[in-house]
Amino acid sequence: MTENELSNKVIGIAIDVHNALGPGLLESAYKECLFYKLGQSGFGVHKEKALPLVFEEVKLDCGYRLDILVENKLLIEVKSVEAINDIHLAQTLTYLKLGNYKLGLLINFNVLRLKDGIRRIANGI
Repeated sequence: MTENELSNKVIGIAIDVHNALGPGLLESAYKECLFYKLGQSGFGVHKEKALPLVFEEVKLDCGYRLDILVENKLLIEVKSVEAINDIHLAQTLTYLKLGNYKLGLLINFNVLRLKDGIRRIANGI
């Protein structure tokens, strides 16, 4: 399954989670529920996957963690904020580059319609 096909399925599951919970909860609640539903749907998922920084051939553990990684190729960054801003986009793009992933979804669950809270971010590797 390509990253695009995978992202379409993940977006559908995220919409189901949002429809069930609505806006206004903590980021951790959405992350746990999305992680659970993705696993229930048969996807290979990792939560809080450590992402080291490699600098001049030295692997540094700087505490970077991916919210959710689906099938080892689609990164999901979960937010529950008033609005997505440039720093959220930069964070997601940085994680894509550090992990050498092609596609990420930045999902803000604190919106009335989840469609308005989803940003697809591609890494030009």
